[in-house]
Amino acid sequence: MKVLIINSGSSSIKFQLIDMPAETVLASGLIERIGLEEGIVNYKTDQNQKKILQPIPTHEFGLKVVADLLQNEEVGVIKNADEIEAVGHRVVHGGKKFTQTTLINQSVKDSIQELFDLAPLHNPANLKGIEVAENIFDKAQQIAVFDTSFHQTMPEKAYKYALADDFYTEKDIRVYGFHGISHKYVSEKAIAYLGKKDSKIICLHLGNGCSATAVLNGKSIDHSLGFGPNEGFIMGTRTGSLDQGIIFYLMNKYNYSAEELNRIFTKESGMLGMTGFSDLRDIEDRAEKGDEKCQLALEMNAYRIKKEIGSYAAAMNGLDALVFTAGIGENSDIIRDLVCRDMDYFGIELNPELNKIRAKEIREIQKETARVKIIVIPTNEELEIAKQTFQLLN
Repeated sequence: MKVLIINSGSSSIKFQLIDMPAETVLASGLIERIGLEEGIVNYKTDQNQKKILQPIPTHEFGLKVVADLLQNEEVGVIKNADEIEAVGHRVVHGGKKFTQTTLINQSVKDSIQELFDLAPLHNPANLKGIEVAENIFDKAQQIAVFDTSFHQTMPEKAYKYALADDFYTEKDIRVYGFHGISHKYVSEKAIAYLGKKDSKIICLHLGNGCSATAVLNGKSIDHSLGFGPNEGFIMGTRTGSLDQGIIFYLMNKYNYSAEELNRIFTKESGMLGMTGFSDLRDIEDRAEKGDEKCQLALEMNAYRIKKEIGSYAAAMNGLDALVFTAGIGENSDIIRDLVCRDMDYFGIELNPELNKIRAKEIREIQKETARVKIIVIPTNEELEIAKQTFQLLN
């Protein structure tokens, strides 16, 4: 079965065509700068790689470009669009309603639209991708895979805030959690690697957006991101956890509007606000050259992560493995070192030599004597979406 995976963003479309159940990637790519003067199309197969610079005025136009490339005589991998039997869509927010992968119909699309207020940057773009794909790949079944669904196993004591019940029942205020597709993928890989179903694992998804999940016996029981994607760790441009009193203080004393603070806290803070850079590679480079602001930012980043590890180890009454994944988690030996430093009380002891090795495979980087395994696992959200899509239809 050929499954097309679409991750539709506000100005981009990430895609992969995967042959299931063999899990063979036939083609992949990214369309960027949709709606701007010049768009960028990157397309790749085993035999070919293509970059196109052209205007991409709409998502519909962008997906038509994808369809044309997949069927192109020179670089294509299918003869016609009807060969694609299913299209799997990443949908960021499923609210309380969607706890598992779902076949898309009008009711599902209406529900995704009702959740726009909970994910205003993501769900509208996700829905647009669905609607466009329905027109272009009209013979394929459309499947929604929700980033929040993996966290629906959290117990009530973990997902509820200390508010009156009507805030939960009527206003849908609760911890939803995000990056669930990635956390599900790497936690299952870790369980299989450990050969231990009864396991206590902490997954650290560290990229421009960051989160941690406590995974007990394969199920998410706690998560660092809450009602929205701005809680927990310091991120590229987001503050992470912030005392709510700061918001009221800035509004009352300095007349900031809610819109201004939302922009500042989500787009102008985090590592960018502290250092002037949002890319961790730039920050690490400047820190190594003695930039004190960058050095402090790295220490603050790691400190937040260390505290979360401690709290989750307490919540699970133990820890078998600490998993690093995503762009920073997989590639930054500096962040891994800072996070694991002085954590021997928890059985976390990093091997400095193993930590510096880069590889695309699963690898252990702890000392031989360490009680807790430290594992680097490359994430693959597109493959996880393909797997869930295939499982639903079979």
